[in-house]
Amino acid sequence: QVRLVESGGGFVQAGGSLRLSCVAFGFRFRFNAMGWYRQGPGMQREPVASITRRGSTNYADAVKGRFTISRDKAENTLSLEMDNLKTDDAALYYCTAQGFASWGQGTQVTISP
Repeated sequence: QVRLVESGGGFVQAGGSLRLSCVAFGFRFRFNAMGWYRQGPGMQREPVASITRRGSTNYADAVKGRFTISRDKAENTLSLEMDNLKTDDAALYYCTAQGFASWGQGTQVTISP
């Protein structure tokens, strides 16, 4: 059974940093492309960043240069380093595994001006 468990969200001031983590269970993590999505208040869920099994990355324009996605295959963990956070980055953040419909519970990021 595929399970994705996100953590690391919290409350931070604009300009600050957070590091999100997602631990994956139930599939061969090392062979899967992975990604992060977010959903802000009253907004649709949108892609933030993705990483292939070989480590190639892609970012939404809104976060390029500020966010870094990475993966630790030994720990089945996906990470998202978020720097220079802006109030528009406030959202519930989810990780995803390509080919699976499962979503975790998400981790909330709250940013004060």
